[in-house]
Amino acid sequence: MFQPLSLFVGLRYTRARRRNHFISFISLISMLGIMLGIIALIVVLSVMNGFHKEIQERILGMASHATLSVPETGIADWPALVARVQQYPDVVGAAPYVELESMLMHAGRTHAALLRGIVPAREDAVSDLRQDMVAGSVDELTPESFNIVLGVELAAVLGVGVGDKVTVVTPQLNATPVGVMPRLKAFEVVGLFEVGMSDYDRGAGFMHMADAALLMRLGEAAEGIRLKLADMFDAPLVSRELAYALNAQAQAARAESAQSPGLDAGVGVAYRVTDWTQVHRNFFAALRTEKRMMTIILFLIVAVAAFNIVSTLVMVVTDKRADIAVLRTLGASPGRVMAIFMVQGTAIGVAGTLLGVVGGVLLGWNVEPIVAGIERAFGVHFLDPSIYYISALPSDVRMEDVLRVGGGAFLMSVLATLYPAWRAARTDPAEALRYE
Repeated sequence: MFQPLSLFVGLRYTRARRRNHFISFISLISMLGIMLGIIALIVVLSVMNGFHKEIQERILGMASHATLSVPETGIADWPALVARVQQYPDVVGAAPYVELESMLMHAGRTHAALLRGIVPAREDAVSDLRQDMVAGSVDELTPESFNIVLGVELAAVLGVGVGDKVTVVTPQLNATPVGVMPRLKAFEVVGLFEVGMSDYDRGAGFMHMADAALLMRLGEAAEGIRLKLADMFDAPLVSRELAYALNAQAQAARAESAQSPGLDAGVGVAYRVTDWTQVHRNFFAALRTEKRMMTIILFLIVAVAAFNIVSTLVMVVTDKRADIAVLRTLGASPGRVMAIFMVQGTAIGVAGTLLGVVGGVLLGWNVEPIVAGIERAFGVHFLDPSIYYISALPSDVRMEDVLRVGGGAFLMSVLATLYPAWRAARTDPAEALRYE
């Protein structure tokens, strides 16, 4: 016998047929409980990861990783600034924009919308608008054409389609003989897009930047520049570095302007750079909180199953009092006796953990086709696209989640063995063998 005594006896107790079949049954239930809890936890976390990833991609498909702007004044020489920021290695795309909040009207129907003026040829570098078009084309957004592209839900609310006219009401005011009036301009709908998110499909529209600048009285200036980065998760760091570099150049330009009266006094404007983690901070923070709370709730299932090991080992210790006494009289220390029952309980936990991890990963990888098969077989649809952002059940199995769940379940299994093993170590040999 080469293995340590505690390991050998503990595994022997695990493999041996017990006289008390009820204890065997409780052990099996504990193992199955741990396995099912881990499977449920891994699958739910994988589905939540997939859901968050899908939502994030849809949001950032229309929004930008970072936005460069000059408050109040806008960016007059935006082509030069676009060329400048594209020289940074982390920036893979840049496009100018003008945004305005407006009210759209058609045939007595009104709806608020956020309109964005874009340059279609440059917009492809920072967004997926062209891929999201379901009717018409963004190429019809040309300067002074006063064409507009709307989300499908927004078009449905207004009751318009491609070729219809909508009236855009802006917050900019005009002085007229009858008083101050908001600015109104008729636009022709030349396309419809569908992102799959109500925020965009029901509340956004696009026009050419020249038309938007005309409505906002910006001349040929852009309100800002939208950036696409090589890694969107580096957006906070890249944004800070870009803002520091551009403002350092602006400060140097201001200093040179002060020393040379012949230079334009307007050079060296201050740039502000924001990233998607700031714009959508509350939304993504809510998603992270939801995942964290769901993890805690589902871990309670694993904890209940793991602590069933306590009742199992308590009954085993009671059943094995005579064996414990013999081991003690043969010289086994209390620590070695304690280790025997810790090995036995840990073996149950390890078996349940391994089966749960394997089952959870396999189910997580295949949950989408499995759910699709259930929907086809029973004629049901779990995710109504009119209610949820997505209609399919995505899954993204992440190794860090699997390791965290498996490690947590194993740790709880070990902790559950401590009290019964401690009771076994305190067994008095004389008392245990008195009636044997």
